[in-house]
Amino acid sequence: MKHRIVVLGAGYAGAFAAGNLARRLSPADTEITVVNAVSDFVERMRLHQLAIGQDLAFRKLADVFAGTGVRLRLARVSGVDPERRTVAVAGEDGEDGDGELTYDTLLYALGSSVAHHGVPGVAEYAFDVTGRSSALRLRERLADLREGSTVLVVGEGLTGIETATEFAESRPDLSVALAARGELGAWLSPKARRHLRQAFARLGITVHEHTGIEAVEPTRAIAADGTSIPADVTVWSAGFAVHPIAAASGLEVAETGQIVVDRTMRSVSHPDVYAAGDCAYAIGENGRPLPMSCASAGYTNMQATAAIIARLTGSEVPTTGLKYHGNHISLGRRDAIFQMVDEDVRSKSWYLGGRTAAWLKSGVLKGAGWSIAHPTFGMPKLKRRLATAPDRTGAKVAA
Repeated sequence: MKHRIVVLGAGYAGAFAAGNLARRLSPADTEITVVNAVSDFVERMRLHQLAIGQDLAFRKLADVFAGTGVRLRLARVSGVDPERRTVAVAGEDGEDGDGELTYDTLLYALGSSVAHHGVPGVAEYAFDVTGRSSALRLRERLADLREGSTVLVVGEGLTGIETATEFAESRPDLSVALAARGELGAWLSPKARRHLRQAFARLGITVHEHTGIEAVEPTRAIAADGTSIPADVTVWSAGFAVHPIAAASGLEVAETGQIVVDRTMRSVSHPDVYAAGDCAYAIGENGRPLPMSCASAGYTNMQATAAIIARLTGSEVPTTGLKYHGNHISLGRRDAIFQMVDEDVRSKSWYLGGRTAAWLKSGVLKGAGWSIAHPTFGMPKLKRRLATAPDRTGAKVAA
């Protein structure tokens, strides 16, 4: 019988991992299934562009995996039972229907969504750009705004900065503001921070520094000191949270709900489960948890797939780099900042900004999209065979 590999999620981590597994493992021994809730690959790093009205081309996952041998199951994951090695799924719009999948190896890559942090009114009145459906909902709302309407972006991280600058550049008729808990760009080098502030000034973005938002209402946000900030639209980008499925399944998770993994991205509690992307609590080479980011998705999925392939084929498990190199921040379509960091994730004095950085960021986005569109690029003629038959007993696999 074939070894059943199930990959949950077809985002940056899951889609690339599925293609890499298909490229390197023999279909005579393995069966790879990808479960995803929507039929398209969603470029999450560009959803703020979609929200402001820019037209983006979406790749059909059926086309992405055509000819690779990877099976695509369009469904939402509703539960995981690591003891029985099963995944419960609920069909989207009745396409595939509800059901259960059985696995021998599971790669959990369900990503993350917006974190409300329990702030009153966020769920009811705020918008976000962490998913295509939420970005399209925001797009529809922004299209209805008249000249002079106010948009407040909450959160001074990468998503908040990119969202505020994209909106201000694309819709100069709107009054865009950003609420930051601390100092804007405090984590950047002095020169990069100055570049960021100049960009905000050029785009006319109002910055409310040292302003924590404690409540969101239909037409305003309330700061911790009681200040009322007008907002016809509030965009919440104050952090990410993972789905509670992993914690509910009995897998060992961190306080964040992320799956605790070892250096090879293998669950520390269930050795037939691996995690990659935002849902993995992975410790980088500096001894700190990797941040939720596209870059981390790349590092963790490469390590997870390398470990899965090595263990299945009886090879020595390699270790791939888990070092966070820096932040690349779009400031609209014609400006950006590329900030390198040291091993302690402190910004180095050197940074790249302006059109060159924007061109580089565009190349990164196109490269990521291309790699997803060609998941088995370089597929070898001779693929690796499994060393042993799959274990159907439910017994734990040796480390």
